[in-house]
Amino acid sequence: MALRRPVALTAAAVLAAEAAGAGWLHWVLGLMVDRQEMSLAGLDPHLMALSTWTGGVLVGAYLLLCAALLLRTGLADRPPGRLARALLVAAAVVHGVLGALGVGLVGWAAFAAMMLVLGLLVLTLVAYGPRGRTKEVREPGAPEGPDTPEGPEGFGEAPAGPAGPSLTPTAP
Repeated sequence: MALRRPVALTAAAVLAAEAAGAGWLHWVLGLMVDRQEMSLAGLDPHLMALSTWTGGVLVGAYLLLCAALLLRTGLADRPPGRLARALLVAAAVVHGVLGALGVGLVGWAAFAAMMLVLGLLVLTLVAYGPRGRTKEVREPGAPEGPDTPEGPEGFGEAPAGPAGPSLTPTAP
């Protein structure tokens, strides 16, 4: 697929920008909570600001990790490994949930932004899908290996399944 590499690199850039935006947002929110010096149900304002900053660092680090995985995938033009794929799927799920929540809390622009990132993540994951091959079932006595007309890889077609019943009509 010719668009695999640009999609992965675009997704990496978008996630890196999102990481910077999320970090900045958490920093500003932490400053607002810290400077107001108001208690919420007896909680320490400085502790709330510190937890906001910590959350921003963790969210930003996770998004940067996903961006780095996408950048590696795009530059190497190889599918991500199992752990990387699991982290990217988790990021896609989080973007889907945040998009659904964001449409009610923030508005349609937030929903569109989350769906854009979700679409880039899913498109990258599908474009670099697993290349697992199933073992081809051959007729008994059929030659195996590279001596067959298709060669060891075949012509890029799906492997044949087990032979089914014959399709010739039989008389009753």
